[in-house]
Amino acid sequence: MKSYLRMRYMVLLLIPLLILGYAVYQWSKEEPGTKKVIVGVKALDENEFWRVLIEGVHTASREFGVDVSVIGPSQEIEVDMQIQLLEEAVKQKPDAIVLAAGDYNRLVPVAESIRKAGIPLIMIDSAVNGDYAQSLIATDNVNAGQKAGMELSSRLPEHAKVAIISFVQGTSTQIEREQGVRSILEQRGGTEIVGTYYSEGKEERAYEITKKLLLERPDLNGIVGLNEPSTVGAGRAIRELGLVGKVKLVGFDSSVKEVKLLEEGVLQSTIVQKPFNIGYLGIKTAVSVIEGNKMPPYIYTDSVIINKDNMYTEENQKLLFPFVEE
Repeated sequence: MKSYLRMRYMVLLLIPLLILGYAVYQWSKEEPGTKKVIVGVKALDENEFWRVLIEGVHTASREFGVDVSVIGPSQEIEVDMQIQLLEEAVKQKPDAIVLAAGDYNRLVPVAESIRKAGIPLIMIDSAVNGDYAQSLIATDNVNAGQKAGMELSSRLPEHAKVAIISFVQGTSTQIEREQGVRSILEQRGGTEIVGTYYSEGKEERAYEITKKLLLERPDLNGIVGLNEPSTVGAGRAIRELGLVGKVKLVGFDSSVKEVKLLEEGVLQSTIVQKPFNIGYLGIKTAVSVIEGNKMPPYIYTDSVIINKDNMYTEENQKLLFPFVEE
């Protein structure tokens, strides 16, 4: 049994590398002059955010005639795998690398390698610590966190206790969203943030953390989930323990599960990003940089507050149910 599990684990580790190898083979058959871009994401298919972002990448690649290879681990927590894939990507000498960094500090050596290789680097969604990229395309996560903080604050009693259910510790996205949430709640008189808890980007882990927290802290009034799995997991725990309406929940992102939580009143609001735009603009910006153009250091995409009252508007329906090609 152990031998089987070990073999299965090795196969899972090899799959992303095989995908990268196949992309390199395909590149060798491309016409000379075709721009080649490697896109490194935090997770290939872990949640709806990455699926929609990757669709934006592919739409832009078709529009701008770019040969794109998307690489990444299966889960956001697998930062070591992302580093390994990027080290291999640098050796392929693409015209540009577009990167969503799985860790703010741990990917700095990779960013340094990309710069030394003379490969333009465009960051999307999450940055690294340092001035390595020609441009960063992302949600303004501090502002989005402030929106979440204000949404929760407006629903809390005068004296309240709040928990933050985050995802992978150490990503710039997580750091900035929490900073935004805290900047609002910490200035609210009578509010105590009991702690930040990390789900590692896993719904089940968020559910377990939240359930334990709610059982230990019956005085808890509110929770902020900083991404989709964290929000859904927290919502499941609130619903299971019969605390709908008593414990207010504000989250991030959109999925069928989150829509259901909104409809049931478990989730009061969610801060929805525009991942398709982020992926699309990542490729568009990479093409501009390859062609010698100087781009703005920061390109921020908007985030929208969606709740039960406005979720059925035409514009918000497009955000809640983005079209993703099968």
